[in-house]
Amino acid sequence: MKTPEDLLAGYRRFRSGSYKAHAARFEALGDGQNPDVMLIACCDSRAEPAQIFDAAPGELFVVRNVANLVPPCEDDGGRHGVSAALEFAVTSLGVEHIVVMGHGGCGGVAASLAAADAQPVGKFIAPWVDLLDVARDAVLASGVEEPQRALEFAGITQSLVNLMSFPFVAERVADGRLHLHGAWFAIFSGELYWRNQITGRFDLIDTTA
Repeated sequence: MKTPEDLLAGYRRFRSGSYKAHAARFEALGDGQNPDVMLIACCDSRAEPAQIFDAAPGELFVVRNVANLVPPCEDDGGRHGVSAALEFAVTSLGVEHIVVMGHGGCGGVAASLAAADAQPVGKFIAPWVDLLDVARDAVLASGVEEPQRALEFAGITQSLVNLMSFPFVAERVADGRLHLHGAWFAIFSGELYWRNQITGRFDLIDTTA
């Protein structure tokens, strides 16, 4: 188990290791960021986007939340963290790609399925994962053998649909300045599946290519 002392020890290794080796890059990043990709991922500790995609600091604008969800555009004056990050990434940073990445064994997806069975899932979790209600009900009605995995895929697709409800996203997708993608990471095997833009299926990425 990591302790604050372990974190500080890790920081010292970072300073004497990768930071020292790439000091010029960090110095340049101190003047600003210019990532091409926004990645919306789950906050699960086992699915680290930068590690999965072997990305250096400054290359990914990452937003993480329970079940890698994107809410629909809502102009209700509320506090919308994901929507704020999305607006900044698209309108200020000018990212060219948005990737919604789910993963195997997602606790948020499990909570959505539990809620369908009237099980308590938490005061703050319940109203967040209800973003999955439509997709979850469709998955359960289909009678699939693995509803957890099916909903992990379906939730990614639902978030991609919700992204298009933001006018600044839809406008840029329409004129080719922005592209939306879906991905799913299998923690146990380390395999990545990428959503086919035409079929909607998630295809296993060939690592020998």
